[in-house]
Amino acid sequence: MNWRQTAVHLVSLLAASSLTAVGAPTAQHIPLQDLRKASTSQLEQRVQEIDAKLERLAHYNLRSGLGSIGFRSEGHPSPDHTEWFQVDLDAPTPIDQIILVPSIWRDTKAGFNADGFPAEFKVLAGSDSNPEGTVIASFNESDQVLPRIAPLVIPCQTTASWIRVETSKLPSRLFDGMYNLELAEIMVFHGQDNVALHQPVTVSSGTFFAHSARQKHFVADGFVPYIMDAGRGKQSISFVSNAPIHEQPSIRIDLETSYPLNRLHLHTVDSSDTFPQANPSNFGLPPHLLVEGANLLDFSDAQLLVEYRQQSIYDVGPVIMRTFPETRCRYVRLTVLEPYIVEKKAQGTQALMGFAEIELFAKGRNVAAHKKAEGHLLKSPKRSYASLTDGRNLYGKILPIRQWMEELEQRHELENERPQVAAELTRRYARQQLQLRLLLWLSALLAAGIGFVILIERMRRTRQVTRIKERFAADLHDELGANLHTIGLLSDLSKELIHSPDKLSKLLDRIRSFTERSGTAARYCTNMLEAKGICEDLVEEMNRSSRRLLTDLDYKIAFTGEDLLHSLRPRTRIDIFLFFKESLVNILRHSGATKVSILLVATKKNICLTITDNGHGINSSQDQVPASVRRRARLLRGRVTAEHPTEGGTRISLTVKPRKFRIL
Repeated sequence: MNWRQTAVHLVSLLAASSLTAVGAPTAQHIPLQDLRKASTSQLEQRVQEIDAKLERLAHYNLRSGLGSIGFRSEGHPSPDHTEWFQVDLDAPTPIDQIILVPSIWRDTKAGFNADGFPAEFKVLAGSDSNPEGTVIASFNESDQVLPRIAPLVIPCQTTASWIRVETSKLPSRLFDGMYNLELAEIMVFHGQDNVALHQPVTVSSGTFFAHSARQKHFVADGFVPYIMDAGRGKQSISFVSNAPIHEQPSIRIDLETSYPLNRLHLHTVDSSDTFPQANPSNFGLPPHLLVEGANLLDFSDAQLLVEYRQQSIYDVGPVIMRTFPETRCRYVRLTVLEPYIVEKKAQGTQALMGFAEIELFAKGRNVAAHKKAEGHLLKSPKRSYASLTDGRNLYGKILPIRQWMEELEQRHELENERPQVAAELTRRYARQQLQLRLLLWLSALLAAGIGFVILIERMRRTRQVTRIKERFAADLHDELGANLHTIGLLSDLSKELIHSPDKLSKLLDRIRSFTERSGTAARYCTNMLEAKGICEDLVEEMNRSSRRLLTDLDYKIAFTGEDLLHSLRPRTRIDIFLFFKESLVNILRHSGATKVSILLVATKKNICLTITDNGHGINSSQDQVPASVRRRARLLRGRVTAEHPTEGGTRISLTVKPRKFRIL
């Protein structure tokens, strides 16, 4: 793993640790207020789940053409009015779900939206014993039910003989800004049965014109502003057939066994595949139709289930729903009493009959699915009777009405949730990218810092090698220089005493002595480089050297802060001692002095060594500090000066700051 991969991994761990909270919600559903608490992986999983669910849910597919719209109350100039509508059921009925379908308006700016759908309202359920009713659900603006074009699903568990929707604060309708209550449909479910279908409706107000698309009973007619588009399953072409104009053609379905039927759904011919529609909404639908049930094939025991009569175009919708008293039968027959007439130039006047699907329900289940259907006096060589009971329409699978409404509402919720989750993810990704960039910059700076440290270390080692060489050269010069010079002088004298064996022998002995001393000095220099066992007591070493070198001179030596001198590093003690010794050697060689004064003062701030002689002094035209002494001061990283006292001679001063250079 390279450093870039490591950086990305570190950022991922940092993000995961910083964004995951104790008790964070799972990816099944993340409320808006908990988005910031969820981890990035939970948000990503939630987006994937939403996308997967949206692919399986029914689509919004709005009707076109003519049809009923629903209920609309009177308009008011202000919202502070109470409006309501009530659906009266046959008897006290168990209820487990209420669905409110909004009227839909095409806004030129915002697109499709609910019109007249209240943001603040309550739903009441009552009976003869409870005339005031019980609130089973209430909503306000904080619930954010708007904007929407989807149904609103309200779960409940109650028994009631009437359901009322009531609002005391009316919404503004879009086309003129007046305030009213408007709804396309109310569905009240007990299991799979819509018990509100075609039930009486009472309202608080409303102006209802004959042949108007808005009538109070339209709020419970079963027609919604959508076309059933499940978004999955194979397509199926509607059955459409020619029929004799003056005969009564029919379609018969064999259920194969007797069922207690109580509901019929007729799916009209799908005509919304083009815009504008190629055919009217009632295309192929007979205006007058009888639906009978029987247990004998010849229908000698036929019972009337439904009589459908089209009073106006508003009696037509994508799914015509009818309920009837529970009737047990095996065979169902749809007989045309009044055909659908169409005029064609080539064929003349024709009668048509067609449906996309025929559903027959027993105990909430479509028992006609995939059962055999056949026609009488109907001719349709290109359309199959099987399409009448195959469970599919032009858009795919046909869903139960309750499931269809629930899927549309779930799509609404998911489509509202996804942008919020995606926006939070985008914010997280932006923050992670920023963190990654910062980490990359820090990594670059770290790499540069490491390179700089390596360079400094190489320079330090180079300087250290140079200092070692310089120190070794200084040690050899100080320890061996004098001995080698003496050996050279004695060698010259030996040439002159070649004819005096006794004197020559003594001279050679001295040369031998200096040679051994030079070897000892060389070992001494090596030991000084390693700082092993050398100059452990600086005061004692300085006293010993003073006695040996300054025997013939008048000298005095003094020390202050001896405890601090003992705490110096070994290498520092050696360098101070060699500086001291080199200064004494220079005095003996060059100054001609008779007196020498030495003072060593050690404090926590610095160490000062002062050596004063009464010699003839240093030539002022040259550098005042001898090169060998200057070299020793440089090894100590100290400051050295040379002065001429008023009484004559030379004063050499060395100052070292031990704290700065970690000497102490």
